[in-house]
Amino acid sequence: MKNYMCSALIGSALAVTALSLAAPAYAESAAITIGQLEAQGFDVKLDRIGSAPLNQCEVVDVRNPRERTELVRVGGRGDRDFVPVVVKRTITVSLDCSRH
Repeated sequence: MKNYMCSALIGSALAVTALSLAAPAYAESAAITIGQLEAQGFDVKLDRIGSAPLNQCEVVDVRNPRERTELVRVGGRGDRDFVPVVVKRTITVSLDCSRH
């Protein structure tokens, strides 16, 4: 039970950290925002309005940071201690690519 609560708290803290690190990027290009999130280990999902090239898109939202964890046994055969290990991180970036 402790492991699950710890995992939930860590996941929440990481999500808040990711959003706070991505927030200043709203004023920058979409490519920079996406690159920063990928550098943090996120698989970035895009949703966009319009068909302009990426360099003409504006980031309008960064949302839904998610982590998928698996419990991994630590120690020897007799040990029953498990630690949560992050196996996948995803986040969604919304872009406005309509020509202005």
